[in-house]
Amino acid sequence: MALPIYSCKECESDLNLNPNDLFPPNFYFEAGNKGTISFAAVDADKFRFEKEDKIMPFFETLNYWGIQRKRTKIKCNSCGHLLGYIYDDGPPLTGGIGQYGFGPSQVVPRASRYRLKTKTIRVSSQT
Repeated sequence: MALPIYSCKECESDLNLNPNDLFPPNFYFEAGNKGTISFAAVDADKFRFEKEDKIMPFFETLNYWGIQRKRTKIKCNSCGHLLGYIYDDGPPLTGGIGQYGFGPSQVVPRASRYRLKTKTIRVSSQT
């Protein structure tokens, strides 16, 4: 069976992504997965990670004026091309039963998901 090789579309460098870390295409994520493939782990030597902190303003009430979005950009280490983002909406890290009203904290810690845009990577087969 041929293993897929994932490379950057800009510079064609091998990203060393393991197909065993690939989430199934029908796996549910809060942030969605349209036009992307998601991995549970990546080789940190092949990528550059940049923190992004944005506040998106909108006015719902007088005291509530926006959403703060923190995420991390994933860039190719060879050419610096933006490949995707890291989201913290993967599988729960604890054996908790849910997010709403269970336990002292209502936030269930989740594993990171490395979400790469399909238009920025090239998939080829190894024979």
